[in-house]
Amino acid sequence: MDLHSDAFLRRLMRRQLRLAIACAVTFLIALLGLPLLNYFYPEAMATRVFGFTLTWFILGVLFFPFVWIISYVFIKRSIFLEEEEEASAASEATQESGKVGG
Repeated sequence: MDLHSDAFLRRLMRRQLRLAIACAVTFLIALLGLPLLNYFYPEAMATRVFGFTLTWFILGVLFFPFVWIISYVFIKRSIFLEEEEEASAASEATQESGKVGG
């Protein structure tokens, strides 16, 4: 399979779309989870952690590192998917050239 073929790009884009959706869902769970935790567990969320309520500790201290982790995982996994697709395409091309020459 050619690295610039439609089939290669379509397969790669489909896999990266699944990765993007998984990262977006993870982000949305975190984003919508905090208000839900505040609504359903107000006593627990009012607990003091390092001088902050748990709500403000999660929002002000933990939320941005969590977003950075999601971004890091997305970038690393996306690069891995590209390299994996390239290797797959290269091995398919090698097998096809072996069939033609053999």
